[in-house]
Amino acid sequence: MKHFTFDIPVEKRVYKKAHRDLHLYISKPESEGENRPALLFFNGGSFKKNPITPDQFQHQAKHFSSKGIVSICVDYRNGSDDDFTPVQAICDVKSSIRWVKDHHLELGIDPNRIIVCGASAGGYITVSAFMFPEIDDEMNNTTDYNVSELIIFAAGMDAVDITTRLFPDLVPMSQTISPKHHINRCLPRTLWMCGTGDVLYEENKEFIHQMKEAGNDIRFLTYEGMEHGFFNYGRHENLYFEKTTKDIENYLKEMHYIMED
Repeated sequence: MKHFTFDIPVEKRVYKKAHRDLHLYISKPESEGENRPALLFFNGGSFKKNPITPDQFQHQAKHFSSKGIVSICVDYRNGSDDDFTPVQAICDVKSSIRWVKDHHLELGIDPNRIIVCGASAGGYITVSAFMFPEIDDEMNNTTDYNVSELIIFAAGMDAVDITTRLFPDLVPMSQTISPKHHINRCLPRTLWMCGTGDVLYEENKEFIHQMKEAGNDIRFLTYEGMEHGFFNYGRHENLYFEKTTKDIENYLKEMHYIMED
C-alpha cells in the first residue's frame, strides 16, 4: 500500500487483518454524542497497480463530521496488494460495516443509521456487497452488514468488461460478480450521481432504469457535461466538489440524518 496522509484529524483503527492490516480513518464530530449516523467512504481508482488512496474523500468526511455524522474513510485491499482481485474488496466492504456496527457504542453511532458512499471502483464493490451475499470471507460472523443508505458516484456495473480489461484470470467467473447481469431488488435506498460526459454515463443510466423497474429506490442526479471524477476536491476549482457535497447534504437532510440549519 503506497504512503498517504490526511490533512484532517482522524482516528486510525484496524478493522481487519488480511495479509496486511486494513484501517478505518475516522473523523468524529467535535462534540461528543451517541446514536449519530455513520458515513463510510470507499475511494475509487483502487483496481490499478498505483491506486488512489482512502484520503480521496477526506474533505467530504470533514464536511459531514461537522454536520454531526461520524465519517470514515475505509482502506480496503486494492491493486497495490499482491494477488488482488475485486472479490477481496467486496469482502472488505462487509467487514468494515460489521466492525463499525460491533463498535457502535464507542463510536457513538446508531448501527441502524449507517450510510455507505463509493466512487467508481469503490462504487462497484459497494453495490456488489449488497447484490452478492455469497461473496463473503467472514461467513461465520453473525453481525449483519445491512446499511440504510447507499451513495454512488459513477461506478462500472459490468464485471465482464472490468475483468476483461484488468483481471483476465477472472473472466470465466465474471458474470457471477457482475451487477449488470443480476438485476434484482437488493439495494438499500440509493442516491446515484454521474456526469453526462462520463464514459460510464449510459451504462449507469441503463442499470439504474433496470434496477428501479426491479423495485429498488434509486434517485439519479446528473451533472451536465461532467467527466469521471469531476467531484473530486481540487478539480474544477472545487465548484463540483462543493455542489455534489451540498447535494448529498440536502439528500441526508431530507432523509433526517442531518438536522436542518
